[in-house]
Amino acid sequence: MTMKIGDVRVPDDTDIQAFKSLADANNLDGWDQVYNKNGTKVWTKPNEHSSMNIIRVYSKFTNISAALLYDVLHDSDYRKLWDHSMIEGYEYCQINPNNDITYYSMKCPNPLKNRDFVMQRSWLETPDEFYIFNHSVYHEKLKPKKNCIRGVSYITGYLIKPLGETACELHYVTHSDPKGALPKWIVNKVTQIVAPKMIKRLYKSCLKYDKWKQKHCPNHKPWLYPEQIDLPRVNLADTLVEHPEQHTSSEEVDESMILEEDFDPDELDKELERE
Repeated sequence: MTMKIGDVRVPDDTDIQAFKSLADANNLDGWDQVYNKNGTKVWTKPNEHSSMNIIRVYSKFTNISAALLYDVLHDSDYRKLWDHSMIEGYEYCQINPNNDITYYSMKCPNPLKNRDFVMQRSWLETPDEFYIFNHSVYHEKLKPKKNCIRGVSYITGYLIKPLGETACELHYVTHSDPKGALPKWIVNKVTQIVAPKMIKRLYKSCLKYDKWKQKHCPNHKPWLYPEQIDLPRVNLADTLVEHPEQHTSSEEVDESMILEEDFDPDELDKELERE
């Protein structure tokens, strides 16, 4: 990726094409397929930054338009209902009408520490595709919390391709480092169980969205209508930190020896699921 950790700027065409190349499931060079069932496929690739592989997921959504899936992924109020991993998530400030800085914290099953992220989120709608992607940035007002390990997203996001008016393809990729030394079984769990379950939950949520939205500010979609954005504008001075180490978790956590049998499977599957 051309955008680096800490970069706060509007992505250009090169950035968008770099994300598309990573996310697009038609590009198989260097990827190993680890799951293929019920129309959902998962690939992995070694991650030079972490034991957590780069993960790519593909699925075809029938009876779901690309525009509907785009709305569901954007709607932060609706996410609270279907993203069971989320502890807290909100938009903090606006960079421009298609970019903001967001905070997201997620539950991890005990005794793993919870994780959180500060990210620049970018989105784009073209006649042929929809994009939502993020990467980690710094902000003076969003420093690490004591109860979370600050993770890093090198690039994570969604590429949505319409298949006519009532179906679409979802291409998802995450290149991230949750920090801490995680046990190897978690890597397998994410790729073979959690990712497919995330897709299934997202699909079911899409089917319920229109009915929910009719009762919850049906015309409020700031990702489509910039005039509805009410976030403060970013102060770039707050993102140009002199000491990035102050924005990483101070404690060194080794979770590599935690055993899978220490967990309740139902709790584990529920809490590890993420967007």
